[in-house]
Amino acid sequence: MKIIEQKGINAIRMLGVDAVDKANSGHPGIVLGAAPMLYTLYSRHIKVNPKKSSWFNRDRFILSAGHGSAMLYSLLHLCGYDVGIEDLKEFRQWQSITPGHPEYGHTDGVDATSGPLGQGFAMGVGMAIAEKFLEARFNKEDMKLIDHHTYILCSDGDLQEGVTQEVISLAGYLGLGKLIVLYDSNDIQLDGLVSMSNNENVKRKCEAMNWHYIKVSNGTKVKDIDKAIQMAKENTEKPTIIEIKTVIGYASPLEGKSASHGAPLGKENTESTRKALGWMDEPFVIPSDVYNHFEEVVTNRGEKHYNDWLLLLKEYEYKYPEMAKELKVLISGELEIDFSNILKKYEAGHNEATRATSGKVLNELSKAFPFLIGGSADLTKSTKAKGLDGDFTKDSPLGRNINFGVREHGMGAIVNGMTLHGLRAFGGTFFVFSDYLKPSIRLAALMKIPSIFVFTHDSIAVGEDGPTHEPVEQLAGLRAVPNLDVIRPGDANETAAAWRLAMESKNTPTALVLTRQGVETVDGTNYEGVKLGGYIVSHEKETAKAILIATGSEVSLAVKAQKELLKDGIDTRVVSIPSFKRFKEQDSSYREKILPSNIKKRIAIEMASSLGWGQFIGLEGKTLTVDRFGASAPNTVVTREYGFTVENIVKLTKELIK
Repeated sequence: MKIIEQKGINAIRMLGVDAVDKANSGHPGIVLGAAPMLYTLYSRHIKVNPKKSSWFNRDRFILSAGHGSAMLYSLLHLCGYDVGIEDLKEFRQWQSITPGHPEYGHTDGVDATSGPLGQGFAMGVGMAIAEKFLEARFNKEDMKLIDHHTYILCSDGDLQEGVTQEVISLAGYLGLGKLIVLYDSNDIQLDGLVSMSNNENVKRKCEAMNWHYIKVSNGTKVKDIDKAIQMAKENTEKPTIIEIKTVIGYASPLEGKSASHGAPLGKENTESTRKALGWMDEPFVIPSDVYNHFEEVVTNRGEKHYNDWLLLLKEYEYKYPEMAKELKVLISGELEIDFSNILKKYEAGHNEATRATSGKVLNELSKAFPFLIGGSADLTKSTKAKGLDGDFTKDSPLGRNINFGVREHGMGAIVNGMTLHGLRAFGGTFFVFSDYLKPSIRLAALMKIPSIFVFTHDSIAVGEDGPTHEPVEQLAGLRAVPNLDVIRPGDANETAAAWRLAMESKNTPTALVLTRQGVETVDGTNYEGVKLGGYIVSHEKETAKAILIATGSEVSLAVKAQKELLKDGIDTRVVSIPSFKRFKEQDSSYREKILPSNIKKRIAIEMASSLGWGQFIGLEGKTLTVDRFGASAPNTVVTREYGFTVENIVKLTKELIK
C-alpha cells in the first residue's frame, strides 16, 4: 500500500475518533476498523461527484451501520462534500449538520437516513430495484444512460435484524446484480461477542438466497478489498456480499473489545491510538497532501464521470428526444398529470369498498405516470394495490408490479429506497400489519420523502377474521408520527382525492387507510375538503345542536343518523376529518368555521381507538369509538354489537344534548 493511501485511511480514522472524543459521544470502534473498506470504495470504485452530489446517475452509498456516522462525515469532508472541519467539531451537537446518525436531506452526500439497523440495507435493495427498472426503461443498445451501482456498508447487527433477512431473500430472487454489500465482520457487538447470540454461516445463508459471496480475510489490505469489489462488479447476475474481516477499535488499547463500540476512547486511549497509527497531527488537523490525494482519486475522478455523462445525455437527447424528456421529468420530481381527466366524480349512492376504488384510481394514475411502481405483501387480490405492465422480475425489469411476498417490513423499506431514487413507490398490506413496517414508515416521515403506504381492511368491520386482523390502535399510532399524512377516506370521492394528494406530495409520506366493506358515496365529498383535512359534508338545516364528526366508512353512517335526528327535530352538522394532520395545519379561522366553538355538543364516530379525538370534541363531547379488541363474526354483527348503527348514534346524540 502506498504511503499516501495509508495516510488517507488514517485521516478518516482520526477525524472520526476526534469528533467522537470532542462530542464525548459516539462509536469509534467501527471508525477504526472499517475505514480501509470505505476508503477503498471511494478512492477506487464509487462514481460520485461531490460538487454535484445529487447527480442522478451517481452510485448510491448507504451506511446501514449508521452508528459509524463519524467515519462517513470524515470521508465526506475529505472528498470535498459540503461538510467542513467545523462541522466535524460539532458532531452530535445542536443544529449541526453532523447528527448522531446519517440523515438524508440534512447532510450533503448522505443518500439515506440510517441507524435503525437493517433499514439502510433494505433501502439499498429498493435503490437497486429502481436502478434496474430505470436501466431497462431508458437504456438503448448504443447508449447506457442509466448505469450505476448501489453500495451498502453493514455490520454484524444489521444482518441479525429481521428486515434484513426479508430483503436479502427478495434481492437474491430478483437478481439485483448491481447491489454490492460490504459486510464489516468484526465478530463484536454492543454486549460482547457475536457468538453469544449468533453462529450463522453467512456464506451458506447468502448463497442459499442466490447471492454471490466473497471473503476478504484482512480488512486492512486495500488491495484485497479492491479486488473483491471488482469481482462483485463483474457478477451482474446476483447481488454480492463481501465479508471483510476487521478488528473493532483497530490500533487502540480497546482493539477487539466491545468497549470500543459505543463510547469515546478518551484522551489517553486516543493518544495511544495516534502513536500506534503513526499519526502525530493535532486533532482535526489534516495535512495538505491528504486533501490533495482525495481530490485526485475521488473529486476529480467523479467530475470526469459526471462530465462524460452530461455529454452522453446530450447525445441521448438528440437521438431519443421523447425519452430524454421523460427522464428530465423524473429527475425534476415534478408531476405532469392532469388529474381532472383521470379521477372521475362518483355520484351519491355509489356503493363500493374504498380499497376497490383505490385499485381503480391507482390503475388510472399508473397509466398516466410511468414511474409509479409498487405492489403488495402477498395480498394483491385483497388490497387491490398492484402496479401495471406485469411483474417486476429478474428477467422482466420493466414490470411495475412488485410481488413483495410476505415481507411487510422489507416492503416498507424498499418503497423508501425506490422513492429516494426518484420513483413514486407504494406498498400495500392489511392495516393491522402496519405494525410490521412502522419503522420504515417513521423513517419515510423523518426523511421527508413521499412514499405511499396503502392499508386496507381498516377496522372491526373486517369481521370473521377476528381481533388478530382487526386494527384498533393503529390509526392513533400512525397519527402520532410527525410528518406522516394518515388519510382515512370516507367514500369513493375522498379515496380518489387521497390518492391525488399522495401523488402531489413532495415532502410527506402518505398512509391511505381503506375499507374492506362497501361504503356509500356521500353527496358533498370532494378533493378540496380532503386537502384541507376536515370539512362539512352535510350542513345543518338551520341551527346545529350538535356536530357528528366521522372518518372513513363512518361518514355515511353519520349522514344517515343526521337524517333520522332531523325527523325528531334535532338539527346537526356532519363533518368529515379524513386527515387529522391536514386539518390541524389549517388556520384557526378555518377550523372555527368547521367546528364552531359555540357548538360544544360533539360526537366522534370512528371504528378505532378514542385516543386523539379529545382535541376535536372538547370536554363536553362524546366518542363512539373502539377501545378494546375486535371480535370474530360477520362484519354487520360486529359493527352492530360495537354500537356503530344509526339507532345508537341517534340515541347518543339525544343523550348528549339533554
